[in-house]
Amino acid sequence: MRISEFRNARSATRFRAAYDHALAALLPGPRTAVDVSTAHGTTRVHRAGPGAGRPIVLLPGSGGNGLMWHHQLPELAARHPVFAVDPIGEPGASVQRAPIADGADAARWLEDVLTGLDLTDVHLVGCSYGGWVALQHRLHHPGRVGALTLLDPAGFNGFGFRFYAWLIAGGLAASAPRALRPRLARAVGNGAVLEDELMKLTRAAVGFRRALPVPPVLGDEELRRIDLPALFLLGARSALHDSAEVAARIARVLPATARVEVVPGAGHALPMDAPALVARRILARTAA
Repeated sequence: MRISEFRNARSATRFRAAYDHALAALLPGPRTAVDVSTAHGTTRVHRAGPGAGRPIVLLPGSGGNGLMWHHQLPELAARHPVFAVDPIGEPGASVQRAPIADGADAARWLEDVLTGLDLTDVHLVGCSYGGWVALQHRLHHPGRVGALTLLDPAGFNGFGFRFYAWLIAGGLAASAPRALRPRLARAVGNGAVLEDELMKLTRAAVGFRRALPVPPVLGDEELRRIDLPALFLLGARSALHDSAEVAARIARVLPATARVEVVPGAGHALPMDAPALVARRILARTAA
């Protein structure tokens, strides 16, 4: 099986320069870069915040890295130790050395990261693909995580035409003249279009070959095994799924442990579409 990697040294060098620039621009506050060895390679984690308190671990969506949490990280780190992860297999500062074939592999990778950081009672926050990884971790390695916040997580239906059309529309909108981008961002339902540094990073990652599994749809029996406090934040305008249907299913399958909130006006890119709300909800769940 393939692993995720850059097409050539030139692509890697170009991305690293864009990554370093974005890191300095988006996360200028106090932080520490930690490299964690796992069975699947070396994982870069950006740590910020105090030494004590309930840890918050942030997992980005597909094609992203820990920098996508730049809106939330300062507020979260003012109260808790925060760990923004560059996942193995995504364009970032991590280096993959072994394939991730399925959810069990993804869960093992994350367990290795949490073990390497010596974290327990973690509040695990996952966006989109990162939300699916967080769910897989709970299914395969219960123990280190005490609460979940999942932002428009993958795994509730397949990736259809609407989602890929949303990705393409977002890419086109991000290339439009700056004055037009706010209107286009609202039209396509994607606040990431307004993120200049993240969009530059996305364009610099064009030479990255991603080789990670497509999340299969979770069955009801799998969902019932998510037996810890979980908050599902869903974008009302999500291009990934019908949020009303997903919310109804979660409420039916996990009535005792899950809370669901559909965020009006927000799309799939919740950390950018509703940055302040996302930070508030994470903090409230961490303190619970």
